Amino acid sequence: MALLTVRAAAGALGVSYSTFKQWIFKGTVRTVRTGGGHHRVPQTEIDRLSATQTVATPAGTVRARARRVPGAALVAISGRNQLRGVVEEVRVDGLLAQVRMRIGDQTLTAVITRDGVEALRLKRGQTALAVIKATEVMVAREVE
Repeated sequence: MALLTVRAAAGALGVSYSTFKQWIFKGTVRTVRTGGGHHRVPQTEIDRLSATQTVATPAGTVRARARRVPGAALVAISGRNQLRGVVEEVRVDGLLAQVRMRIGDQTLTAVITRDGVEALRLKRGQTALAVIKATEVMVAREVE
């Protein structure tokens, strides 16, 4: 079981260290205590929180929390169907790339352009958002 420091866990979720510590003290986040009394966060807990973390604003848009990186652009997006997950695999072949993400206990596969992968610098293990925009939704259920 992979354990992260509180600072690393906060960074993985895009929140501040102090916010994450408050979540620990409130019992929102489950941690493991070391022999010295320090908190460590299991990767499974990060996955659980990543799957449920979405910030809705009154206007119906969703804002992603982000750190300023020199040369990086911060944008807001109106798409409501945003799923935060971890990149499991990136396969590039010709002009297209297949990106597989783990979102909670589910897997999502997207086909995007090679340029998109390069612009985002997507690599295995990174946190990313899957933004779903569709005009049709299908509903299915298993038949017993």
